[in-house]
This record gives sequence, C-alpha cells and structure tokens, in this order.
Amino acid sequence: MKVTRRQWLTWSASALATAAVSPAWAQALGKSVAQQQGSRILRIAVPGLSTGGTLATLREQSNVGKRVLPSILEPVIAMDVLGDMSLQPGIAQSWRRINDRVLEVTLRKGVKFHNGDEMTAEDVVFSFGPQAMFGDTQPHRGEAAKTIRTDSAEARRSEGTQCPPEVAAVGRRLWPSLERVELVDDYTVRFVNAVPDMTLEGRLARMGCDVISKRNYLEAGDWQVWAAAPVGTGPFKVKDYKKDQHLLLDKHVEYWGGTPEVDEVHFIVVPEVASRLNGMLAGEYDFATDIPTDQASIIERSGKLEFVGGPILNHQITCFDKQHPVLKDPRVRLALSHAIDRQLIVDMMWDGRTQVPQGLQFEFYGDMFAQDHFAPAYNPDESRRLLKEAGYKGEVIPYRVLNNYYTGQLQKAQIMTEMWREVGLNVEIQMVENWSQIYDGSTQRGIRDWSNSAGYNDPVSSLVNQHGPNGQQQQKGEWSNEEFNRLSAELETSTDPVHRKRVYERMLRIAEYEDPAFMVVHQTAAFYAKRKDIDWKWSPSFYMDFRKGNTTEVSS
Repeated sequence: MKVTRRQWLTWSASALATAAVSPAWAQALGKSVAQQQGSRILRIAVPGLSTGGTLATLREQSNVGKRVLPSILEPVIAMDVLGDMSLQPGIAQSWRRINDRVLEVTLRKGVKFHNGDEMTAEDVVFSFGPQAMFGDTQPHRGEAAKTIRTDSAEARRSEGTQCPPEVAAVGRRLWPSLERVELVDDYTVRFVNAVPDMTLEGRLARMGCDVISKRNYLEAGDWQVWAAAPVGTGPFKVKDYKKDQHLLLDKHVEYWGGTPEVDEVHFIVVPEVASRLNGMLAGEYDFATDIPTDQASIIERSGKLEFVGGPILNHQITCFDKQHPVLKDPRVRLALSHAIDRQLIVDMMWDGRTQVPQGLQFEFYGDMFAQDHFAPAYNPDESRRLLKEAGYKGEVIPYRVLNNYYTGQLQKAQIMTEMWREVGLNVEIQMVENWSQIYDGSTQRGIRDWSNSAGYNDPVSSLVNQHGPNGQQQQKGEWSNEEFNRLSAELETSTDPVHRKRVYERMLRIAEYEDPAFMVVHQTAAFYAKRKDIDWKWSPSFYMDFRKGNTTEVSS
C-alpha cells in the first residue's frame, strides 16, 4: 500500500521523538558556575570534537573539526565567517596575482604564535612544505590526477615529525598542483602552482591551509605529539585536550585581531541531545550545538535561552559504493535517488527551516552556479522502472549508519529506508560506532551518509575536492569515473570561465545521474541553544566564532 504524506508525518513524529527534557530547568538559570568563580568561561556542549582524535586540521577535515579548530589555527587568507564568506585580510595583509600560476602574499607584521614567536614567511613556507603538508607526494602538472588510496596498507602512520601519508593525501586534495612556496622576504611569500589555477586565493582561505609554528612542530619531535596541541595564531590556544571528553582553550592575549573577551572556552562532549538540553536548562552550559528543531519551543520557553541558527554552506548527502555487486549498476543508484522525497524530509525533520538544493552546489558560487541543474526529482514510478530494467531481485543493500553524528541521522536513515522499501529496494541499516567502521572494506560496503562543504566560492572546493581523483570517495575506493576525473583536471586548470561552467555542469550530470556517486538530500542547517544574555552571531559555516566582539554580554 502506498504511504501517504499524512502517514509519513505521523510516522516521523514517532521516529523523531527524543528523551523528555527534565523540568529541572525551572530552577534559576543565572550565570554559569565558571563565571561565578570569577573567570569568564564559555562552556559549549557538543556531540563530538574530532573524528581522528587530533587537533590537526589536515587530519580533521570534518564538521566537528570545523567547529573548534579555526579558533586555534588560522588559514593564510581569512573569510567573513559571520557574513557572506567573502575573502578578507587576516594573517595575510594583502595578496596579488603575478600570473595565472603565481600568487604573491604579503603577511601582516606582528602576528604572534601562541608560544610568543612572531610569525614570519619562514613559518608559511614550512607550513606548505613536504614535512608538514605533502610528504613525498608530487604536484600534478595538467594530467588527470591519479587517485591516492588511503584505505590501503601503504597508508600507515609515519614516524617522527613527517606528516602521515593520509595527511599528505589530504594536502594534495587541497593543493593538487602546488609546486612550492617561495620566500621573498620576512613578510612576503609566493605560492607557485604547476598549472594555471583561478582558485589559489580561495584555497588559501580553507581549513587545512593554516600557518603553524615551525619551531613548535620540530620541537614536538613526533607528529602525534604535535597534533595533540598545535601552536597556531588563532584567538585561543590549547590548554587541555582529552579525546572524546573535552577541549579547553585559553585566550591568546597577543592575538592580532584583539584579545578575546572571554578567558577560556570549554568544548565539552555530551553525546545525547537530551543531556545537552538538560545541561543548558540547568545552567551548566552557555551553548549547546546540534539541536533538532523540534526542541526549539522548549528552549524558548525557558525565558533565558534562545534557539538560533539556520542553513550553512554544507549539504547532507548519501554516498554509493559502486563496488557492491548490486550498486555496480548505475540504474540502481539512480533509483535510490529518485525514491527519496527530499522536501518531505526537510518538512518533517527540519520544520522547513532548510531547503532542498539544486544538486551539489551552492549559490555563493556566483556565475559558476548551474541554474538549470537539479537533484533527481522524487519519482517512485521512475525508481521502479529503473529497478525492473536493471533486473534488481530484492538483494540486500547494506547502509552503514552512525548514531547521530549528524543531527537526526538515525531518524533520517529510518525514513529513507522506508521510502526505499516503498519502491522495492531492500536496504538494511547497519549501525556502526565510528568512521573506521564506515569505511571498512573487509566486508561488503553499500551506502553511507556524508556531508560536503564548500570551502570557498568555486565548485572545485566541493565537487572536485570531495569526489575527484583525490577526494575521499575515490581515496576510499568507493567510486571513480574516467570522464569525471579528466574533467576535474580541466575545471582546476582552465582559465576560461565559459568553458569551466560547461565542464562543471557536465560533471554534475555524471555524478548525480549517469554514474551516481552520491545523492544530495538537503542543505545542512546548524542550530544552537544559547544564553540570551550573550550577544553571539552564528556563522553560515560550522565554525563557532568566539573572537572579540562576538561574545559581548548584554543586560537581560
């Protein structure tokens, strides 16, 4: 029997039910314990801190990493993280193009690392060198890039301060053709690319392209030791870090952008939504992240808390492993995509507070945004037709799911599994504990959840970066397409805007229709519970900005 929209809504209300929030919030919500003791400390309840157990941005290219790590380590060029995400001066005072392969950057004088050293061009050159970023990988010089596999025995941890191979692979994902960084003088460097690249400026603004202290890195003597407490130029420095427990940050008094208004920021791991909310209502925390929209009314009724947030530059997607014998047929993958009523998921799970995007792209791409491209439409009849044509016989397709790494992840998986069942797809949820189990290739993989961010305003930052030859999907051996990889190189190296637009549109068509690598479900939205008496603005990225000017206390 066909399930109606009303039945879906009724079913989802049950599926999305969370643990009841304790009425203990009726107690006074006053200032946090830490503030009462004299120091101004912000306490943020988060579901997690990292996926790999380090504080190294090249290792922690994750949503949870993007929330906390930019407070410690800063990229060369800044972004307007509280506004339109445009490029802004930061530790780079200015920059200019020498030609289509070379970008000259003038550094801000007087920028101090957390250890008191002044940042110079020597630190920048080191940060983008083989020891800290690229290992023994080589730049691509115009040919279609070869995939660097990171799930193989060769991708093992390095000894000493040489960055591990999996870190170098990410470095090459961010900078596939960077030849070298030249030291011009103490405050000037030149980024020299092996091929033309219109996106050099944007690349320098994304997380992972940070400037680290050369002295601190070498003195650590071991990459893992360094990665547990890296010294950067950010507004806060590491005080104490315990994996899966907390990250305590002290203010960086000599921060070039002004000393933060708060003395410390404590990110505390609280996995369950109900526990984060109870802690907020009891006055234990000042902020709580990853709050479902169905809890907004409870937060607002407290009188001293508010519910804030909205869509960010990230899309929730579901990835396919075409090595699976059933998913090898692209018609089955496309059928999976056509079976999903994305708008219904947005309405049920997000109260309509986010949107279904036009495929894997973002409007801040500007002229590169493909106006005529859309994600596969909800069309269960087309799904059934494709499955019949492919000869699908009801074989089990495994769907590995984490317990709410993404807000409402399990509930969304349950909803989508039911939608797939309606068209005859036999998708089986397999609960796993961590990302290593998600990617484990020792048993048959099939479907998994993921999200893709746009690190800067060009499709290279998402489609190529995540799904191209050095993107994680190909690195993990899930998906590859020869034409897509060839076009990735063209998109990265062409300086003709019209040609780049055509190439990008063709790549979207391949990855979402002809040989589906993934399906986009909805644009991610980040929602927070916060104290009303803190004047804090949320960012259209995952970053929680606690710099000077964004943590002002206001009278209630």
